[in-house]
Amino acid sequence: MHKILRINMSDLSVKTEEVPVAWAGYGGRALTSTIVAAEVPPTCHPLGPNNKLVFAPGLLTGTVASNSGRLSVGSKSPLTGGIKESNAGGTSAQIIAKLGIKALIIEGLPADDKWRGIYIDKDGARIEEETELIGMGNFAAVQVLNNRISKSAGVIILGPAGEMKMLTSNISVKDPDSHLRSHGRGGLGAVMGSKKIKFIAIDPTGAQPMKIADPVKFKAAGMAFTKFLLNHPVSGQGLKTYGTDILVNVLNEAGGLPTHNFTTGQSLNAESISGETMYANIIKREGKPSHGCHPGCVIQCSQVYNDAEGKYLTSGFEYETIWALGANADVKDLDQIAKADYIMDDLGLDSIETSVMFGVAMEAGVLHWGDGTEIIRILKDEIGKGTPLGRVLGAGTGAVGRAYGVTRVPVVKNQAIPAYDPRSVKGIGITYATTPMGADHTAGYTIATNILGVGGHVDPLKKEGQIDLSRNLQIATAAVDSTGMCLFIAFPVLDDAACLQALIDLINARYGIALTGDDVVGLGKYVLKTEHQFNLDAGFTNKDDRLPEFFTLERLAPHNAIWDFTGPEIDTFWNF
Repeated sequence: MHKILRINMSDLSVKTEEVPVAWAGYGGRALTSTIVAAEVPPTCHPLGPNNKLVFAPGLLTGTVASNSGRLSVGSKSPLTGGIKESNAGGTSAQIIAKLGIKALIIEGLPADDKWRGIYIDKDGARIEEETELIGMGNFAAVQVLNNRISKSAGVIILGPAGEMKMLTSNISVKDPDSHLRSHGRGGLGAVMGSKKIKFIAIDPTGAQPMKIADPVKFKAAGMAFTKFLLNHPVSGQGLKTYGTDILVNVLNEAGGLPTHNFTTGQSLNAESISGETMYANIIKREGKPSHGCHPGCVIQCSQVYNDAEGKYLTSGFEYETIWALGANADVKDLDQIAKADYIMDDLGLDSIETSVMFGVAMEAGVLHWGDGTEIIRILKDEIGKGTPLGRVLGAGTGAVGRAYGVTRVPVVKNQAIPAYDPRSVKGIGITYATTPMGADHTAGYTIATNILGVGGHVDPLKKEGQIDLSRNLQIATAAVDSTGMCLFIAFPVLDDAACLQALIDLINARYGIALTGDDVVGLGKYVLKTEHQFNLDAGFTNKDDRLPEFFTLERLAPHNAIWDFTGPEIDTFWNF
């Protein structure tokens, strides 16, 4: 990858630039956060002309290395007001990498009110006015672009929620089946919407295989790495069979499954929404229990979930979405949750932020607990159509809590807390509090060690060791996010140092360099410190690294657990 593609929406110009020497060693999250920190004023309005949208494939993206097909997008988040990186699978990342594009930077705002599409190919990029797709849902829009360009083209698409600049909106990408994956969290769809870009289409014609400095060593490291992924009980067996929804029963048993808007840690609905139940439905309805979100995925934690008649309903049906609607909002019907998931994908809504919001809306009396039918109606008729109520709900969990005077509002830095209660899984609470991204379980997934026993064990109910655990995992995750690798490679990496070495060997063979484990740790530290400094410059303080007050006041059944970290204790996280 040897060029930067810069698109300015103010003058509709396209420029190809050489990669600055300072950026040459970065990819994925390291590169998006570096560019955002260098070029975006931290105090700018996220939907104004000074914010930028940066797409970057990882260091190994485009190669044949297993699970290396992730794309990062970075910006200033309109939801949190801080820096944001989100990565997803799909087909676009590998095409972008094979076209020699190290980063795509989109800046400025259009002078007129016209929507546009961006077409990228081996010769560069062009910007064209778009009218046909405006207001169209993601699924239909992808099919139109398949016909307009080719089915093999990569597509990065903005749904109606992003067109309306809702803070719950995401950026979607086409997967190998022309279904959708999401750059979720942080409202980055609103940033793309502010720039009035409906889609980015990437034509693979003329894309070149990635050059490998040492093909022999790369092949050997790749074979070893794949073997580690396939042989690990989580990445090779559990996720492949039950998907991420395997965690419903696991967390329910551990008393860490947030239920009824975080009022208890166990749900009576757990079995009806569990991974085991989902798997049984998929097999009965002739769906796909194992499915890759991008070419080259061997973990296959995704799936295709059909309705009772055997017709496609949704794919990439994730634990966080199922938990938020099924346990936290008390919906008992997995099919209703799947229908809601499909609508959120079609509208381009973050399914964590939106689903957690429904729990707060239920507590506020906007709709009744467990009313899946009303959730579906609101998604279609209120949020999807941008009614006044839909606009309030589309502003996210924190906004709904403020609008209705709710005090139990599970957010950090205004971003909804995901599917693990920090009172009974204390390590994840440190991650929620300290990550520059706002509440984000993927930033430092302590569930691996706290609950699953991967990489050792740290008692989830005790304070001891949690800050070190979260810090180490956040550093490692920042590095992994920079390689273009799926986060789930962390399971074998945490359990076997030889797996980490195989990953490092892949990078070294790809570029002809000699990175060590210390270099990888150094990269992760650099990324975190860069992101943290951006937030400080944007006006954040250590007081933003805190969980909501109700976690310190309300004990959580069944363990009678409470959040008992002090502010000064949390602040020691940044002592590295």
